[in-house]
Amino acid sequence: MSDSTTAVLLDIDGTLVDSTYHHALAWHRAFARHETAPPLWRIHRTIGMGGDKLVAHVAGEEVEKRSGDTLREAWKQEYAALRDEVRPLPGAAELVRGLRERGHRVALASSGDPQFSREAVELVGIGADIEVLTSSEDVEASKPEPDLIGETLARLGGVERAVFVGDTPYDVEAAARAGLPCLGVLTGGFGREELLAAGAVVVAEGPGDLLDLDWHAHLGRPR
Repeated sequence: MSDSTTAVLLDIDGTLVDSTYHHALAWHRAFARHETAPPLWRIHRTIGMGGDKLVAHVAGEEVEKRSGDTLREAWKQEYAALRDEVRPLPGAAELVRGLRERGHRVALASSGDPQFSREAVELVGIGADIEVLTSSEDVEASKPEPDLIGETLARLGGVERAVFVGDTPYDVEAAARAGLPCLGVLTGGFGREELLAAGAVVVAEGPGDLLDLDWHAHLGRPR
């Protein structure tokens, strides 16, 4: 029996699909086309933020003012050239379907491009299991701001208790600022201790390792 008052919100890139390093490489190539490319490791450290924040965080406000929109468009082009290499993470589809079978409502909240997010949902094969999908275009500020999570909860409506699942400290911070606990996974390349230090209540190796949790024990009340 479905409990329509509980929900699990999930990130997409690095949480359900193995795309984190593809995004990092796409940003690196975008910078190389128009500016001095930052080291790839530095770009990886920002994947999980939205593109509205990434450029300034990696390269500074002057580069954002001068080339921000151009870089974001170049990133889309470069990622589009890589997306055929992206694969679902092991256990991603099983996690989402298992949550539905356990009676939780499921929604996705990603700082990424909406088209890429829709393609990821299709790739994982979970379109029928998702009630709401929000992305960078639905809010003014992306993660680590809480806006995306708040918008997702508003669109779901009637949620009394919820939890977020993500792979970066930006997910953890955004969830906390929205009043939700966050469960972390290592599949985005951030370490266990780093995610725990950011405030994740549990960290698993990948999405498939979360399925057998006592989810009700980790649900929180949104602000």
